[in-house]
Amino acid sequence: MFKELDPILLSQIRLSIMSLLISVEEADFVFLREKTGATAGNLSVNIDKLSECGYVKVRKYIAGKRPRTVCKVTPKGIKAFEDYVTALQSYIVK
Repeated sequence: MFKELDPILLSQIRLSIMSLLISVEEADFVFLREKTGATAGNLSVNIDKLSECGYVKVRKYIAGKRPRTVCKVTPKGIKAFEDYVTALQSYIVK
């Protein structure tokens, strides 16, 4: 029987964000936008969804005269990502 996949991570953009954040300590909005190829609006909406479910912590502040948004994956997000990968592996027939 196949394991159920986390509906939050079924989105390509959210899975991309999580994959990037798993590999770094934290990442700013511009880095995530460049790496995912998402529009600013689409990225913002999907970061908000990841934040609402507790997978990502978002910190917003002003650096000089520019607003910055920095994201960091949470322990809950790491577990969800690992569970997702494990579930996907169960779909591979050996």
